[in-house]
Amino acid sequence: MTTYPVNNVELSAETYGDPADPAVLLIHGAGASMLWWDSRLCTELAGRGRFVIRYDQRDTGRSTSFPTGAPGYAMSDLAADAVGLLDALGADRAHVVAQSMSGGTALMLGVDHPSRVASLTFVSTSTGDDGLPPPSADMPRLGWPDFADHAAVEEYVVRSIEAEAAGHFDEADARALVREDMARARNFEGSLTNHFAMTFDGPRNGGFGDLSMPVLVLHGDADPLLPLPHGEAIRDAVPGARLAVLAGMGHGLSAPYWKTFVDELVDHTALAGER
Repeated sequence: MTTYPVNNVELSAETYGDPADPAVLLIHGAGASMLWWDSRLCTELAGRGRFVIRYDQRDTGRSTSFPTGAPGYAMSDLAADAVGLLDALGADRAHVVAQSMSGGTALMLGVDHPSRVASLTFVSTSTGDDGLPPPSADMPRLGWPDFADHAAVEEYVVRSIEAEAAGHFDEADARALVREDMARARNFEGSLTNHFAMTFDGPRNGGFGDLSMPVLVLHGDADPLLPLPHGEAIRDAVPGARLAVLAGMGHGLSAPYWKTFVDELVDHTALAGER
């Protein structure tokens, strides 16, 4: 892992594979560091001829943190961070893969920085349109933890992963991820807070209908946080977008779906490279 000065912050990033291969930039969701893109998944994707980049967005992992509850930045800054990281790595373009909240970041990259984006893949995310269904009523409502209680914070995040998993939950893997994430974070309370406290601005130059690069939508039909109509809304909003429904998958990209994810992404990026 290497730290890069980017857009007036420091971003910690890690790469897998040959830089001569097509670059794939993985951007995880709110509060999630690069660790949420499992290293085994990254290794598998790199083995299929892709140069994989995972990184800590600001306020996660080893990247720059801001005062809890007062980050003072906007989602457009996260998009600018991604462009700056590509610059730092010498990557002219990347296939951008965005999970959950970071679908908004990917939208801004595709609309405002199209020359840097070879393709887009939206995973378990949404257009955010009014009228889309709310989270499932079956999802447990977890109380906010006492951040002075390390064990309580760990338990809160583990149970959050379980609540979103739609039954595909490995307790040992989840707990190991959370412990490592907490240990390496500059400010874990800020990690769980600040992405929800930033300014949610939008693209300067349009919306989903203005995306010109190939777009793939991956969505689980058991997603309890953003039910399947959210993914269908992206497909319907983007001309030529393709939706791949992952049967039984919840909100997170759990291990049973890694092979399907890699197969879909390799095919999608290969077709995009032919354009």
